[in-house]
Amino acid sequence: MPVPTTASLPALAPADWLARADRHAARADGLTAARRARRERRESDPVEDFLFEYYPVRPGRLRRWHPGFGAALGPSEGDDAAADVLTERAGWRWHSRTESGAVTLDSRAYLADREAGVRWLDELLRRTADRPAHLGCLGLHEWAMVYRQREHRHALPLRLGQAGTDTVVESHPVRCSHFDAFRFFTPEARPLNRHQPERATQPDLEQPGCLHANMDLLKAANILGPACPGELLLDCFELARDIRVLDMRASPYDLRALGHEPVTIETAEGRAEYVAAQRAFAERAAPLRARLAGVTGALLGGSAGS
Repeated sequence: MPVPTTASLPALAPADWLARADRHAARADGLTAARRARRERRESDPVEDFLFEYYPVRPGRLRRWHPGFGAALGPSEGDDAAADVLTERAGWRWHSRTESGAVTLDSRAYLADREAGVRWLDELLRRTADRPAHLGCLGLHEWAMVYRQREHRHALPLRLGQAGTDTVVESHPVRCSHFDAFRFFTPEARPLNRHQPERATQPDLEQPGCLHANMDLLKAANILGPACPGELLLDCFELARDIRVLDMRASPYDLRALGHEPVTIETAEGRAEYVAAQRAFAERAAPLRARLAGVTGALLGGSAGS
């Protein structure tokens, strides 16, 4: 059954949404060009490939533009190219046509499958945003992942060697609040952490200065799928890509052969550099987190979406 068109559901003109979709595809192609070239050469990059493999996102997924929840793609009005796109999109999961012939995300069908996840994500985004940013972790989560370990996740040398790496962990307070980083700590490193995060306590501990919490805005956008505007998805991807570079530059790995100079968090200068970059990323992430919370709030309705 067609979803009735309402005043709160603006229909984008075909010329507008086709242009937005084209701009989005070109932007996505630029962001994934290096990844796609590496795949053809059967090469890997331990820095950027993390985004595609851990979250995971695919170049084709990033290239697909959605207007997001609350907008409709206006009818073609004689434009055959637009008509073909609308016909295809009308068959996508959770999509339907309005009485005017526009195509939109059917929130009832979407929430029938996703409501629990959207509610959890909405709480996480809002509670994280309400906390002050803590900037004193110094990226030691990456060091704790190789602490007293003979084999490492990445086939890269440790900049200070194993003994030097262990000394850095032991001589600095470890205070990682992010569960998905903490769960990769070595068994010997876990008791050293000030927090013992669990999945259930993630909304209680997540804070907006954490690099991984801000990288995870890409995960949030990916989870929301067609409810997330395409432009916001790519903004989150760019943020995660840039944070990942800092994350690895400040790690115990030596990435100079890959063109990345280290952030030496074992020195006063390196710590100051890390904190400044961490603060800048927290400021950059805040409006993206707010935009994502706007999507979850609008989906759920009530005061959260106001």
